[in-house]
Amino acid sequence: MKDFKTFMPGGSPNPLKKFKTGIIIAVIVILALIFVNGSYYSVKEQEQAILTMFGKVVRVDTAGLYFKIPFIQSVHLVDMTTHGIGIGYVIENGQNITVDDEGVMITSDFNFVDIDFYLEYKVSDPVAVYYNSTDPELIMKNMALSSIRNTVVNYPVDDVITTAKGQIQSEVKETLQNELTEKNIGLTVVNISVQDAEPPTAEIVQAFKSVETAKQGKETAVNNAKKYQSEELPKAEATADKILQDAEAAKEARIAEAEGQVARFNEMYEQYRLQPYITKKRLFYEAMEDVLPNLKVIITDGNTQQLLPLENFGN
Repeated sequence: MKDFKTFMPGGSPNPLKKFKTGIIIAVIVILALIFVNGSYYSVKEQEQAILTMFGKVVRVDTAGLYFKIPFIQSVHLVDMTTHGIGIGYVIENGQNITVDDEGVMITSDFNFVDIDFYLEYKVSDPVAVYYNSTDPELIMKNMALSSIRNTVVNYPVDDVITTAKGQIQSEVKETLQNELTEKNIGLTVVNISVQDAEPPTAEIVQAFKSVETAKQGKETAVNNAKKYQSEELPKAEATADKILQDAEAAKEARIAEAEGQVARFNEMYEQYRLQPYITKKRLFYEAMEDVLPNLKVIITDGNTQQLLPLENFGN
């Protein structure tokens, strides 16, 4: 009778309906737990947290428990402890492996030294380290390498290996810290120390000598080219000036000749106006004299039967 009432109107609730209601309640509880859990975050003693909303920094939190708006605000934890990296070597399986491209440097007396440093650093500005660069540690390492090279090159090799380590460390730290402050990547130097300094291997020395020889060859070639330029350029300029002067002289000569011909033509024209016939004859005879200088000219009236030789009265 009890089972029959369950399916009758007004009887006990439907089990399926109770199951659905339970699922809905469970989902609501889970969402509420997620919401509540996403509303709080904790920051450890050696961390700082950057709270952002829509990509903008809201605040920076130190150690403690804090509230945030779920799904709208985000938290980025930044480790504030001191870290260290090797320069000139890397640590693999507990052993120091030399990195020749980093450790080998040239000194002021043109020798080579294999020098290793250990750099300790930490975050000074969480916002800058998170937003101002994609890889602040790599940027800092490149700055450190540059500072080390620019410092070691001012010391002779004997001092680098023996007595000048402390001074080199101090100068590198100061230079690196100034560059980090200028670039504002959020990192600061805690300490930098020389781990080891010794002459490099023979292969590395030979390679550097080859590079130095190539540089000297380049400088020699450049100097020879500049010398050739300094010698040939004045010659070329002098030749150009002579060509210009010759052209100017030829221009003046042609102009003077043309002006003389114009004056001569005008003078002949005046004579032609006064005596046209005589002038034409004169011009004809002068032209024939120029064209046929050895021609003997005989003047006759056309009736002469015998010609006597006429000699030049000028001789």
